[in-house]
Amino acid sequence: MADIRPFAAYRPTPESASRVASPPYDVLDSNEAREMAGANADSFLHVVKAEIGLNPAAADPEAVYARSAKNWRRLVTDGVMVRDAAPSFYIYRLTLGAHIQFGLAVGCSVDEYVDGRIKKHEFTRRDKEDDRARHMEVLGVNAGPVLYTYRADRRIKVLVDGLVSQVAPAVDFIADDGVGHAIWPVADPLDVAALQQAFVEIPFLYVADGHHRSASARRVRDIYRDRNPDHSGEEPYNHFLAVLFPDDELSLMGYHRVVRDLNGLTPEAFLAVVSDIFDVAETDTSEPVAHHTWGMHLAGRWYRLTAREGSVPIDDPVNSLDAAVLQDLLLAPVLGIGDPRQDSRIDFVGGSRGTGELERRCREDMAVAFTFAPADVSQIMAVADADAVMPPKSTWFEPKLRSGLIVRSLTD
Repeated sequence: MADIRPFAAYRPTPESASRVASPPYDVLDSNEAREMAGANADSFLHVVKAEIGLNPAAADPEAVYARSAKNWRRLVTDGVMVRDAAPSFYIYRLTLGAHIQFGLAVGCSVDEYVDGRIKKHEFTRRDKEDDRARHMEVLGVNAGPVLYTYRADRRIKVLVDGLVSQVAPAVDFIADDGVGHAIWPVADPLDVAALQQAFVEIPFLYVADGHHRSASARRVRDIYRDRNPDHSGEEPYNHFLAVLFPDDELSLMGYHRVVRDLNGLTPEAFLAVVSDIFDVAETDTSEPVAHHTWGMHLAGRWYRLTAREGSVPIDDPVNSLDAAVLQDLLLAPVLGIGDPRQDSRIDFVGGSRGTGELERRCREDMAVAFTFAPADVSQIMAVADADAVMPPKSTWFEPKLRSGLIVRSLTD
């Protein structure tokens, strides 16, 4: 079963929602966030990336967390963020072009994360956990939601469709990146109970986007629990903010790689080595046509790489993934990228930035780029069900949730 809980969210007023809502903290670097926030003091980037308002020389981590908390309190004090009166679920609709997906914002159980009923498919890094855990601890809120998925269930779809058909959304706007965001609070106790009961039939949730925030929520629960001599297990910190989407509505894009050098090879020699491993053809199309094919940008030209028959362990849910195949056949043995999590010679570019970004990087600071076909949700679930992990940076979900539209308190 999935133990989901309603909560009274802090939400921006309808007229300020588009001004407040920001991309997730880990999508932008500090310079990009500073430029995006600009003169907009209400941007939630001042909460999730508060370093943008500090002199870099003074932006030590504790100063950043303190500024985040100050900026959060200011939004509440000034009435930009207002708390709902009643515990609610929140239907969250994302649209991008013709694509539409409906999720449900809930409090998810830390215990279910710990015991494996919320399934993971990535390793986390301790430094990133430390950062998000400390951010949550200092602010006392879940500032940004994680994105979870589940195997689609008709009963849930009927309930959600019925609720959104009854009333206009409380918030509805299109962000500057073209993604539409709409929110429906669900406060009626009967509707809340019906949704809770429907999720009792869902055996597992799956982390789609937000492994570090999930792990950090566990860390914060443990901190709060250890400070509370009367801990009962029902306190708000025992749950954390997530938006649950059915697997048949999620959309993924490729998560691409760029490498700084050719490990001592000339472009001509590197291309010859690659041609010994893959079927290689020059192409005008940068995007792969299917799994086990890749685009490669080298010396100003695009090539298509295709794995040869017998080179992919197709029965292995992890090692048959495109990211694992390219790592095992090319990145490690030829380019010397042994650990892509730690090697500074490799970088990752989300599909939403487009292949033009890869070409720019190859002109400016990288030697070669590889494009990937999007992973499938079924692949993610298969890996998680096997209690295995995907290679780093294997999935890029688009459209993305915005931070600041729904904020959940950990303390009351």
